[in-house]
Amino acid sequence: MDPTTTTPLLQPAVRASPPPAPAHGGGSRELQAILSDASSPWAWRGAGVELPLPLRVALPAVAVYMVNYVMSMSTQIFCGQLGNLELAAASLGNTGIQTFAYGLMLGMGSAVETLCGQAYGAHKHSMLGVYLQRSTVLLMATGVPLAVLYAFSERVLVLLGEPERIAAAAAAFVYGLIPQIFAYAANFPIKKFLQAQSIVAPSAYISTATLALHLALSWVAVYRLGLGLLGASLVLSLSWWVIVAAQFAYIVASPRCRETWTGFTAQAFSGLGSFFKLSAASAVMLCLETWYFQVLVLIAGLLKNPEISLDSLSICMTVNGWVFMISVGFNAAARCVIHAWLWPRAGGQRAGRGQPEVVVVTSLSLFVAAACAVLVLCIRDRLSYLFTGGEAVARAVSDLCPLLAVTLVFNGVQPVLSGVAVGCGWQAFVAYVNVGCYYIVGVPLGVFLGFYLDLGAKGVWSGMVIGGTLMQTLILLWVTFRTDWDKEVEKARARLDKWEDKKQPLLED
Repeated sequence: MDPTTTTPLLQPAVRASPPPAPAHGGGSRELQAILSDASSPWAWRGAGVELPLPLRVALPAVAVYMVNYVMSMSTQIFCGQLGNLELAAASLGNTGIQTFAYGLMLGMGSAVETLCGQAYGAHKHSMLGVYLQRSTVLLMATGVPLAVLYAFSERVLVLLGEPERIAAAAAAFVYGLIPQIFAYAANFPIKKFLQAQSIVAPSAYISTATLALHLALSWVAVYRLGLGLLGASLVLSLSWWVIVAAQFAYIVASPRCRETWTGFTAQAFSGLGSFFKLSAASAVMLCLETWYFQVLVLIAGLLKNPEISLDSLSICMTVNGWVFMISVGFNAAARCVIHAWLWPRAGGQRAGRGQPEVVVVTSLSLFVAAACAVLVLCIRDRLSYLFTGGEAVARAVSDLCPLLAVTLVFNGVQPVLSGVAVGCGWQAFVAYVNVGCYYIVGVPLGVFLGFYLDLGAKGVWSGMVIGGTLMQTLILLWVTFRTDWDKEVEKARARLDKWEDKKQPLLED
């Protein structure tokens, strides 16, 4: 679940005419001809024509998310090689504390995506730089109380019932993540600023190069200098600041950002109240979903034998998160397919059927996820040794692997269906479904199975599978395949007409 970055469904149109054909031209025209032919059942050929375009858009974004995730995962692996206590501490600090800041910063940064997309679509290019700076100022200010929370993380963890030994070690790891808070505050607005202009590949190159540097520095800090948990987390913070600095250098130097970045301005400090309201609204639902995994880790710390429970659960969650990044890319592909299908028809062309493309993208994502699930089952007895040694942890992870495999399969479908829903404008519905499945069903069920039925980490994970993943997938499947696509075209056309009348203004300068 970074679970997950959201993108506004439709950007404001400056005229009601349909948008220009994509750069690949021929494929798009062929797709429109195929989809407009109602006599072609399921239009599988159309799906095959259009699929390369969203994949070209999605793959760089997948690379960014996966590389950033691997940086955190590699830090846990380095810590895990020091011992089970260090792995538990890094897992609790990284997932239990750091995820809190990540979810909040990412959620508040999502407001920039909406505003930059609207400004770019309305050709108010200079406002993108203003929104970037305004969001950075706001997120930096938000980072100050978060830094205080990090400084008192040991007391917070003990108050939450975590064992003192693990809480003390986790606090040492968290102290080194304080600089990362402010790197987040700068990185998320920059990322959304670039994404609004469809500039994704440079971030992928920067993240990949930084990963290589991060691995080398982590090895030196942990093994050569013997800096332990604190050294590993400080290197992670440094790596995030390298990404920020490189991306900002690209913005300043690149001709592609010449119109959108015009330099620093005092406007960044105006309108912060309105900006905060919009940012807070964007953060609420996303944080509730992101923090669910934090809740699972905190629950695992309260189980019998918390060190083994935390280690096994965190290893499985790390593998699940890595595979989930692939599905996030297909989420973006699904949005591209829906937009490519919906927008031309909203502009007045004949409506075809979008269901075949949804089936093809979902099937491709499901195939990749199923292959990963089979691999996990094949190496279940050796999987934990990628992170730490110890037969007790290896047995616990092996015991969780069947549930992990089921989760991977469902996560091959659910993010793609969420992408379809966002592409159709059902963001609020998806948010309520997420919160209901995770918190109303998933957490109570996990607590019941883990504590009252004494199933331990397996029970906590089962609550997530049944409540947070299975229910969510079934609901989204039911809604998606009952969708009247002609009605969705009419809704999209209504939005175009609304923006043509300028009833959806941008946030005041």
